[in-house]
Amino acid sequence: MGLARKANKLVSGDETCERLLKSGKVKLIVVAEDASFNTKKKYENACFHRRVEMRIFGTKELLGKFIGKGITSVVAILDKGFSNNLLKMIDDENNACGGEDIDKKKSL
Repeated sequence: MGLARKANKLVSGDETCERLLKSGKVKLIVVAEDASFNTKKKYENACFHRRVEMRIFGTKELLGKFIGKGITSVVAILDKGFSNNLLKMIDDENNACGGEDIDKKKSL
């Protein structure tokens, strides 16, 4: 996320993310786990209707730390490459398990 921010391919904040999502410039929305129910629902609906990927990940404090800002509930990724890499990282993190994948590469 930090690299995307430095490349000006990431924005944060509810109003900014919502405006860019509606304009069709957003490739991925990340909402903090501890964001309000209304915020999560609003972005779920908006992303569904615009066919934009969305993930719920981390806390507001953690998202802010990743982008070098304070507490942040929502971030939007504006670049397909950054969004694909971030999706992979988030999905791998969310699917991480207690060691079942250790020998996975050997069997491939």
